[in-house]
Amino acid sequence: MAPIPSSPAEPQDSPDAYVGLDATSAEHRARERGWSTVRSLRPGTVITMEYRVGRLNFEVTDGRVTRCWKG
Repeated sequence: MAPIPSSPAEPQDSPDAYVGLDATSAEHRARERGWSTVRSLRPGTVITMEYRVGRLNFEVTDGRVTRCWKG
């Protein structure tokens, strides 16, 4: 029987630390800290709700991160 694959570890990072940063700096910092996928979204953007390990989402208004969450 094949081994059960394990999920990659998520960076130990607080999404709250990104709120207020400009979007470019926030994305750069997230990638440095090990997030494999970083999404910048406009307020009200329709997205799916599946959780993806290693993904960090930014809601960006006027070039600034106003909300940040994992998955």
